[in-house]
Amino acid sequence: MRIRGVCGLVAAVALLAAGCASGPAGPGGDAKAAAGDANAAAGGAKAAAVDATAGAAYPVRVADCAGKQTVFEAAPKRIVTSNASALELLLELGAGERLIGTGFPPGAGYLPAELAARGAKVPVLGDMVIAKEKLLGSGADLYIDTFGAMSMGGGMGGPPSEQEFTAAGIKHLYLLSTACPAGGKAARTDLAEVEQDVKRLGAVTGTLARADELVAAMTAKTDRVTAALAGLGADRRPGYFFFDFDAGTKQPMAVCGGQVANAVVTLAGARNVFAGCEGDFKPVSWEDVVAADPDWIQLGVRNRGSAEATARAFDEAEQFLRTNPATRELAAVRQGRFLRIGSEVTTIAGLRNADTVQQIAHTLHPDLVKDGR
Repeated sequence: MRIRGVCGLVAAVALLAAGCASGPAGPGGDAKAAAGDANAAAGGAKAAAVDATAGAAYPVRVADCAGKQTVFEAAPKRIVTSNASALELLLELGAGERLIGTGFPPGAGYLPAELAARGAKVPVLGDMVIAKEKLLGSGADLYIDTFGAMSMGGGMGGPPSEQEFTAAGIKHLYLLSTACPAGGKAARTDLAEVEQDVKRLGAVTGTLARADELVAAMTAKTDRVTAALAGLGADRRPGYFFFDFDAGTKQPMAVCGGQVANAVVTLAGARNVFAGCEGDFKPVSWEDVVAADPDWIQLGVRNRGSAEATARAFDEAEQFLRTNPATRELAAVRQGRFLRIGSEVTTIAGLRNADTVQQIAHTLHPDLVKDGR
């Protein structure tokens, strides 16, 4: 497993280097000091992470993107999640009864069928990002944050400061694979950080055994794809463009090498045509897209709350590319080489990233990857 840094978790007295402080700065402050011993720690980090799942001893210490640690003396009892992806992970871990609210709630049909009823019972604290005062007054003892330092927008007053979280009695835990800035020039090419997030949450919530099961299932899926594509040369990796329809059509937003979607696309046997840009996302031009001439285009659409509404959004995204003067002559557009896969399971770290790898790989390489499930 590739390790990006030294942010991670400590169970009991054992320091565990887990994987994310990947950039020069991020939520929590300056990461340079935290990353100083990364090379020395990386060699033993994988073994340490495995040891951490052997028991549920407290205290548990987790670090943010900058290496700043938060100590959990016991499992949290009242959890708020920033979005449906984090909510889904808590439900999968078996900690759903502790959820007291979420932002960006899952629309109808978003959650797997076995989780849908439980997910529907979680109170919605915000249709988008939870307003600052509502979050601080929620009564939560843990807030799981997928977004890092993104602006709250909408006149909501900005995200709470760490001092405000502390004053409200809320511990603040980032999903490092999404909230930490990628930084540097190394592209993400696997789901190691996502797997580490699952284990970190398992340690914090006392659901370590279940976290191990979930990670093993993810790894099994991606390993099967990797084995099937083992003989795939670079010349057989088609160019791939993630079209973030919901980010706007006037200026396309490219998925860069540091985004988790780059890992998904790479594992699936494709080549992200914008992997060379640094960080997570970058505004580009339609001329840039045309110059990249992708072989396949994923219609990145967020769940609209129902299967019918989401299907209409996919139709709209495809219609835009077919009628836009800048893109309608692209070979991928003329030949209908589109993938209709939701944005959330591609660009937001979560368990279903592994399913997306399978789905993309099966579509692009059906002769090698027989099963897209």
